[in-house]
Amino acid sequence: MISSMTGYATHTATVGNVLVAIDLRSVNQRYLEISFRLPDELRAHEPVIREAIVQRLSRGKVECRISRTPLPEAALNIGLNEAVLESLENWQIGVRKRFPEAKPLSVADIIQWNGVLGSSEGGQVDGTPELLAALEAALNDLIASRRREGDKLKQHIIERLNQAEALIAEAANLLPGILLAYREKLANRLREALAEADTQRLAQEFALFAQKIDVDEELSRFAGHIKEVRRTLEKGGAAGKRLDFLMQEMNREANTLGSKSVSADTTRISVELKVLIEQMREQIQNIE
Repeated sequence: MISSMTGYATHTATVGNVLVAIDLRSVNQRYLEISFRLPDELRAHEPVIREAIVQRLSRGKVECRISRTPLPEAALNIGLNEAVLESLENWQIGVRKRFPEAKPLSVADIIQWNGVLGSSEGGQVDGTPELLAALEAALNDLIASRRREGDKLKQHIIERLNQAEALIAEAANLLPGILLAYREKLANRLREALAEADTQRLAQEFALFAQKIDVDEELSRFAGHIKEVRRTLEKGGAAGKRLDFLMQEMNREANTLGSKSVSADTTRISVELKVLIEQMREQIQNIE
């Protein structure tokens, strides 16, 4: 399927004794760019989280936001960090040996010391497999969101392709009439200048004109690009860069058609084709 680079997903899960909420947002970007907003205790897991995202996404600017809320039962189990308490005790003994007049630490001082509380399982995010499982669920939702948006982009592009095909067919049907009108106009001018039509001169001038305005090759290539865009859309996957390249090629053919135009109708068709190409290109910028 075709995927947009725009999407959003949120997922909550219990990891250890903490309720973890994962928010993923993505917008269009030339390459894959990931930013994080994580609580301090998850900073150590950032490389693992990044790798999990890289394995699933190829393009887009992705923001990963994770928040944590201790579960009620976990809040009751908040204990004291024995290692920190032991360190405080040793530090206090050492300080009071050197400064006997120093006041001992109060209970309030000890509890406020960084790391003393919450040393038990309560309120801590542990269990990397559970965290990664929650992240995978969020990524599944994000990818589904991007695919839904990608399907809308695909339909938008197909509608423009249908219009472009109709314009190409119209241009092909106009060319014989343009050549016939020019031949008659050229014959009349020769008669006025020479009193009679010079058949050889007329044939030469007409051949030069026909060669100058011949756009069969351009129309054929344009039609081929349309088929390739359709094939790429049906194939799916990371197709954004290829589709953007095809838009450049289609624009080149539309410009050539305009430069060879000798009638208001073919000029109009060239302009309308370029408008359609630009509309498709704007949508393709959002495709992964």
